[in-house]
Amino acid sequence: MKLRHITCRPAFAVSFIAALLCAHTAFAAKLVEKSGDWSMFVHDAAQKKICFIASQPSSSTPKDAKRDPAFFYVSAWPKDGVKSEISVLLGYPVKKGSDVTIEISSSKFTLFAQGDKAFVADPTDELKLIDAMKRGSTMEVSASAEAGFNTTDKYSLSGVTASLGNLDKKCE
Repeated sequence: MKLRHITCRPAFAVSFIAALLCAHTAFAAKLVEKSGDWSMFVHDAAQKKICFIASQPSSSTPKDAKRDPAFFYVSAWPKDGVKSEISVLLGYPVKKGSDVTIEISSSKFTLFAQGDKAFVADPTDELKLIDAMKRGSTMEVSASAEAGFNTTDKYSLSGVTASLGNLDKKCE
């Protein structure tokens, strides 16, 4: 997995490192381990430790869509009390006013879009989504691009439970 971006909510942009990450500045995140199709990374800088697990889609439709690589993240900022923040980098600007949906088995979640990223608005829904990820085997992320095409990215959830556990244990 070639990691190019990490995502974050604007609320965390007050710290120097979060501002760098939100601006998509390249940084040296260290790969800690890989579990199935998920990888855990840690970045220590400016006394702010940031940890995250990430995966890329196992398949995407349409195949001819012009877009940057997509990533699904679960991030932790221990000093800020954040343990499992979900964000999705879609690889293209999302159509204004549209939502991004995630389906895992019979569960469906709606995320709000901001540029080329999507976030869960309600922390309770975020916990429900993480629980569904642990119980599921695949996850589909669907969105509409400003350029007029719709995408569906399929992610394997193989290794996500172990990676989430390591995110909690190894990111203190």
